[in-house]
Parts: sequence; structure tokens; C-alpha cells
Amino acid sequence: MIEHVYRRAAAARAVSKVIVATDDLRIATRVHDFGGQVRLTKATHETGTDRLAEVVESLDCDVVVNVQGDEPLIDPRAIDELVAPFTTDPSVQMTTLYRRIHNVAELNNPNITKVVVDRGGFAMYFSRAPIPHLRDPRGGWPPLYRHIGLYAYRRSALLVLASLEPTPLERAESLEQLRALEHGIRIKAVETSYESIGVDTPEDLELVRRLLTAPTSS
Repeated sequence: MIEHVYRRAAAARAVSKVIVATDDLRIATRVHDFGGQVRLTKATHETGTDRLAEVVESLDCDVVVNVQGDEPLIDPRAIDELVAPFTTDPSVQMTTLYRRIHNVAELNNPNITKVVVDRGGFAMYFSRAPIPHLRDPRGGWPPLYRHIGLYAYRRSALLVLASLEPTPLERAESLEQLRALEHGIRIKAVETSYESIGVDTPEDLELVRRLLTAPTSS
């Protein structure tokens, strides 16, 4: 799975280098075997953001993209969309992706993170719970959005974020992006049409395996 993620990330036009950050020697060996770049990190990191920051401290770069290793179907074009705001707005410090929810049942799935976005395109809150709450069904549902767990950061913002203590909302929801919001770091949210399936459950893994081995139409 990690090789699929690596090669898809490398195919993004906005990406100049791909590095796998891991504390697992088995993963490091696998990446080395297929010719990828890998950095072994401390085993004490609580989040992927903290692990990423350890590697970034030694890199000379402006923008860093965090692609999680459980996203084997990530589309390279989605990564390009994620990075685009940094090229047009120097005030942007952090970005992420979201897409429209068409099946209301997804709201009740705690493995699907929901997000609400303000009129300026910045994330207001992320939750595993159904948000927003529909108090009066007669008014109809507002737009519903699911979060795509892909992030990009200014290098300086990432290092600051990783230096901050985990926050109460972050721990309650087990969503590390809430640390940024609780500390006042705004997250630019970019709507995408590209779908990705994070592997959070055995059922997710089986679905991804079927999609990766399915014959392509000519």
C-alpha cells in the first residue's frame, strides 16, 4: 500500500520530492526496496504532523505536503489542488481538502470526518459527529462536506504547530487538525471532486484491494 501512495504523490506536478517518514523498520525496508526515499523517525510521536515536522527540520523548502500512508487511491491532481492556494496567497499557512457529501448516512459514520467551512473558504470545525446539526428538517439540509485527510503547510507554520501541546478538542475527537484551529492557525479548505478512500477498517482495506486489482476499461 505504501508504494501506491508514494508513486501517486510523486506524480503530482506540484511535488518535487517524496519522502516516507516512519518509525517502522519494516516500512523503511519496503520503501528502500522499491527505490523510494525514507527517513526513520522517533517512535514517540503522537501524530503524523509531529513526525513530519521532525523530518522537515532538516529540509530546505517552503511548502510541505502531508500525505498519509493509508491513502493508496489519492489522486495526484488532488495534491496539486491542495498546493495551489500557496502560489496565489502568501498569507495562507495551511490547506486541506473537502468534498460534498451526497449520502446523508455518511454523517453518522465516525470514520468519516465532517467539516464546516466559512464564506471565505476556511475551515470552521472538524468532527467525527454529524455537523451541522439540522434542528428543523422542514428547512432542508445545508451543503454537507466530508474532510479529505490531506494537508499542506508553510514550513514555518508546520514547525510552530508541532511545537504546540495537543489540545482538548484534538484529544476528544482524535483529529490533529483541531490543534491548529484551537491555536488560531487558519486552515484554507479547498473543495475537490476527487475521491480517496482512507484505510481505517478491514472493510476499507478489502474495498481498496478490489479497486486496485480491478481491470481497467480500454
